Amino acid sequence: MIGNPGVHKILFGGDYNPEQWTPDIWEEDMRYFKKAGIDIVTLNVFNWAMLQPDEETYDFSALDDTVARVTENGMQICMANSTAAHPAWMARKYPDVLRTEFNGMRRKFGGRHNSCPNSPSFRRFALRLTEELAEHYKDQKNIAAWHVSNEYGGACYCENCEKAFRVWLKRKYKTLDKLNHEWNTHFWGKTYYSWDDIVVPNLLSEHFEEKRSQNQGLTLDYMRFNSDSMLENFKAERDAIKARIPGALVTTNMMGFYKQLDYKKWAGEMDFVSWDNYPNNEDPGAMVAMRHELTRGLKQGMPFALMEQTPSVSNWLTDNSLKRPGVLRMQSYQAVAHGADTVMFFQMRRSPASCEKFHGAVIDHSGTDNTRVFRECAAIGKELQIIGDKLLGTRTHAKAAVMFDWDNWWALECSAGPNNRLGYVKEVFRYYQALFEKNIPADIIGPDDDYSKYSLIVAPVLYMIKPGTDDKFRKFTEEGGTALFTFLSGLVNENDYITLGGYPGKLRELCGVWVEEFDSLGPDAVNHFTYQGVRYPAGMICDLMHPEGAAALACYEEDFYAGMPVVCRNSFGKGRVYYIGTSSNQEFYDALLGDISKECGLVSALEGQEEASVKEIGLEAARRENEDYAYTFLLNREGTVKELVMPLDGVDILSGEVCRKGDRLKFAPYDVHIIESKK
Repeated sequence: MIGNPGVHKILFGGDYNPEQWTPDIWEEDMRYFKKAGIDIVTLNVFNWAMLQPDEETYDFSALDDTVARVTENGMQICMANSTAAHPAWMARKYPDVLRTEFNGMRRKFGGRHNSCPNSPSFRRFALRLTEELAEHYKDQKNIAAWHVSNEYGGACYCENCEKAFRVWLKRKYKTLDKLNHEWNTHFWGKTYYSWDDIVVPNLLSEHFEEKRSQNQGLTLDYMRFNSDSMLENFKAERDAIKARIPGALVTTNMMGFYKQLDYKKWAGEMDFVSWDNYPNNEDPGAMVAMRHELTRGLKQGMPFALMEQTPSVSNWLTDNSLKRPGVLRMQSYQAVAHGADTVMFFQMRRSPASCEKFHGAVIDHSGTDNTRVFRECAAIGKELQIIGDKLLGTRTHAKAAVMFDWDNWWALECSAGPNNRLGYVKEVFRYYQALFEKNIPADIIGPDDDYSKYSLIVAPVLYMIKPGTDDKFRKFTEEGGTALFTFLSGLVNENDYITLGGYPGKLRELCGVWVEEFDSLGPDAVNHFTYQGVRYPAGMICDLMHPEGAAALACYEEDFYAGMPVVCRNSFGKGRVYYIGTSSNQEFYDALLGDISKECGLVSALEGQEEASVKEIGLEAARRENEDYAYTFLLNREGTVKELVMPLDGVDILSGEVCRKGDRLKFAPYDVHIIESKK
């Protein structure tokens, strides 16, 4: 798929489950797929029960028929290995495959995400199935990629996991003395005398509630361990495929800002990243875009696969609203604009029964192509055929980055205090949205990524400073970069142990401030400050800080810390460092990032228009490039007609129309234009 030399266009298709249907429907599917321009199907995602009806039998005959049928009809295959849901016989004969919940309850057979990642039985059978599949299909030329499991997630707290966790801890800490120190087990007399004293952190042991822990070091490490355990499953199954098909491209589908798995670490083990885009009805366009940016950033800007989206409606929300006419097309091209090299759906034909029978599909329960949704899908398929290979492999070249880190997320939100309403993703989004609203391209990066290609790096609530991160920021700013940090930054090391000597710890010299203490405000409490002549609220957390070389740009106006700085700027080497000591409203972030963007020379994705904001022109703009051409995506995210005075010359690759600088380009509701221009 991504990187497959046999792929010459943005692939279009999605999950296909013919085992739910009869032969007369299969032939109908092929006709409709051709009409819609479908050129790839994901097969075999949840077929373990069909493929292996008992411990020793493997039967691929039904899957063989499907593979032959889609191959004869000229389609590529994304082949899943079916390990996402174990069969009933396995749970009956080998109950160690079943998970134990956070509350200590042992699950029974049913559902999905129900296999213990540290079950010897599950690992043995999953590996054997994967080996059999890879051997069986190793010569199947139209398998574009392999899809291991499906939407890994959840956690297990069983005895097998507890034993494996102790082994994981021994590898990390070597000695109990080291572990006791890093977890500060002298607190509340929690000292461990034996590795066997360590138990899984759940409601039976170390948690006030699922989110808040009484032993943050223990809980943080268990979250890392749980992510690593599932990753070990993925790696073993991936390696089984590659042992038989060395050139296979292997992925698994991710879910955006999914808390339980460290996707940054996972991405390093995947040939390409893929993800499933299911925005809530209330999600602003900027949040959807940020999830795409996150996915693209997991492999340093490499294009990703949009593995799933619904053509019309989801089925698990409280209110499952239809996508309005044009929204599917707009959302599909938004994914491409931010790095997708595929447009794929769940699902191809709507299931006749069970959990997702009301989830949208290309082919509806009516079983006809005479539906609004089918026509919209077919129109996208036709456009992608016209586009061909123009966009494949093109990249976004952003000069701004927003930092996001799973370890930081886990540690920050499992801590008892200072404010249990604090949401890491929400705070990160405030800053990303300010850049998005100005159409300024921004990458989502991690602490270990390369900083040198950016002019601005925003690191909201960087509570945890891992080894070397502070040094990287020093080098970045010394060489002329601009960094932005916020309240609750620099407080702990990688094991959630406070960095003593004053906040913000290892960032103190860089930021030029000393945070003496921080005030946690209730949901209705607010302080204020004035920045550039405008008064803004200060809420949730208020850092009480003293400048140590930094200049105060705004000060608190109420309470006993009135007059103390809340927004500071420090010069460091050739660069600048901003420190924001509170959480404010979006208007403040828009103003602040507007000023900083100008200082850094950041410009809109609309060439030459520094102030081409989403709010002002009502359009989202993004840009992908190769050596010769730039592709400017212009998306109308609203249900009203828009018009844009073109800032550049080019050709709309969707319509073929030539655009000249100064022309007025019109947008129907939810319309999209992609302008190709020579560099």
